[in-house]
Amino acid sequence: MSDPRAGYTLPVFAAAAALAAVQQLQALPNRTPIEQVELDLLEPPQRVSIPIEQIAPIAPDQVLAITRSDPGDNLDLTRDMAIWAIASLTPNAPEPITILAGEGVGRRSDRSPAIYAYAHRLITAALTPHLQGQRITVQLILPTGRRLAERTSNAAFGVIEGLSLLGTTGISQPLSAPGQLTAYQDTLIAKAAQFDTLVFCIGENGLDLARTLGVNPEQQIKTANWLGPMLVTAAAVGLKSLLLFGYHGKLIKLAGGIFHTHHHLADGRLEIFTAHCAQVGVGGELLRELFASATTEAALQRLRQVDQALGSDWVNRVYGSIAAAVDARTIAYIQKHGDRTPAIGSILFDRDRHIIAQSPTGTAILTEVCYPDIH
Repeated sequence: MSDPRAGYTLPVFAAAAALAAVQQLQALPNRTPIEQVELDLLEPPQRVSIPIEQIAPIAPDQVLAITRSDPGDNLDLTRDMAIWAIASLTPNAPEPITILAGEGVGRRSDRSPAIYAYAHRLITAALTPHLQGQRITVQLILPTGRRLAERTSNAAFGVIEGLSLLGTTGISQPLSAPGQLTAYQDTLIAKAAQFDTLVFCIGENGLDLARTLGVNPEQQIKTANWLGPMLVTAAAVGLKSLLLFGYHGKLIKLAGGIFHTHHHLADGRLEIFTAHCAQVGVGGELLRELFASATTEAALQRLRQVDQALGSDWVNRVYGSIAAAVDARTIAYIQKHGDRTPAIGSILFDRDRHIIAQSPTGTAILTEVCYPDIH
């Protein structure tokens, strides 16, 4: 059986469509359609060739280019999804490159486009050499993005009306394949040779938020849902300390002793959440209401409403209990599978990427792994 095939993340196809549109715009007297573009992924630093499915001028100073998503051997609902980019000459634009979100590109809770840092950097780097002193606006469109978003957890992270252009790398690895666990472990072993302390992030939201907070990217490790074996590996290579940094709807599973966090294998999030609510004193009808919530995010929001109405402090108390349990259960898990245990700290954030809780050890480790001018 051949190894699972890697593909590319959505920002790569958006950048490729934008680059093709700009190149065609600059060559409009030459009507030969562009069939592919060469793109530097930046992360990792390698050049790739991306096919352009369709391209055409739609006005004298405007070109539409279309690419199609190829995430490799991933169970990814964006497979074969069309990505459009419309490049326009805009002489009066305030910046040389303006990136706009069109239909199907999601918006965050503050209504800003869900086009994250890597996508902006990739598109800007791709287009800058082709500006020819002009100012260009690129509008990105995902025609099926709004419909596909209904099948994702985007809303749990505060992204509505479409998909997000999220990612810290151009490579889309087949996360569910056992070979990917080996690759993650190899990365962990290599980084453990350089640092005594590392930060585990389950997904791209954690990686992006950690960088925003000033965490050294070289000390970050993406785990996907392979937390159990990654924890055992971290202990085996002798890490001194480890920060678990993630969305509360994922990390809460660790508080219940669930160390493979894919929802197809185990859930129990609301059961764990309400158990901690009961432990700190939440009871009666409110406890039953929380248990009946559709998601842990909805339960958190309800608890916040109660705190605001009554002046109570349930969120801090509940999530302080959960963070402590994440640390304790993780330490117990590692000790069960090995004879060395790093210091464990945890930080949990909500769908708006605001930190809800951090254990005392998590606070100390965060200070250690952030750049000195941040903390």
